Amino acid sequence: MIFETHAHYDDEKFDEDRAELLSSMQENGIGRIINVSANLESLENTRKLMEAYPFIYGAFGLHPDEVGDLNEDVMARMLELCRMEKAVAVGEIGLDYYWDKENHEKQEYWFRRQIALAREEKLPMIIHSREAAADTLRVMKEEKSEEIGGVIHCFSYSVEMAEEYLKMGFYLGIGGVVTFKNAKKIKEVVQMAPMERILLETDSPYLAPVPYRGKRNSSLYLPYVVQEIAELKGISEEEVIETTEKNAVRLFRAEE
Repeated sequence: MIFETHAHYDDEKFDEDRAELLSSMQENGIGRIINVSANLESLENTRKLMEAYPFIYGAFGLHPDEVGDLNEDVMARMLELCRMEKAVAVGEIGLDYYWDKENHEKQEYWFRRQIALAREEKLPMIIHSREAAADTLRVMKEEKSEEIGGVIHCFSYSVEMAEEYLKMGFYLGIGGVVTFKNAKKIKEVVQMAPMERILLETDSPYLAPVPYRGKRNSSLYLPYVVQEIAELKGISEEEVIETTEKNAVRLFRAEE
């Protein structure tokens, strides 16, 4: 079954039909989901989802745009959450220079602190990097992130940058963007990367694939991503699902 490695089902866009939608996942081929926290409120909401649904796992961390809310008390709470049985990653963490909501120095400081949390708890990282390619790679190399491992979420950089992360042992998160007609760079990355280093994700409710582009995304649309990857790699959709599921279980140690 499909292993969805990055969704935000605590988002308000799911408030009206969250329970109904999540209850339909397994009958539609979505076996496991990682709900990824991003802001302060989502830490506890991710915990609640993780506890309510046997097939949902949790990742705990603060998005770079939200690090203004980080302090030692929040770090202590994140440590507690990371020690829960179904906590499988620290994330999403990283750098984001697109919105510039938080200054770069503050983003980098808390990125390093959250990398240290992942190292301490022996959990993989879910890395967010937007328009911060050079600094993200620099920080990760300085922090010896290859010793920790993880996934570059919604990978959007060049083939050359992908090769750098693959050398470090990281996985690449591929979602709805790969179905866009203008996503030549991402398609090239998928063609280059070994299947054993690709993970399926949506970033729900964002980045819905064609033909749902511009609408609310959900894990139910992942078959469109599977189809695109299969075509780019010249393999069957069944192989894409099976391999990416094994990859996710290997990285996140998320057994049923």
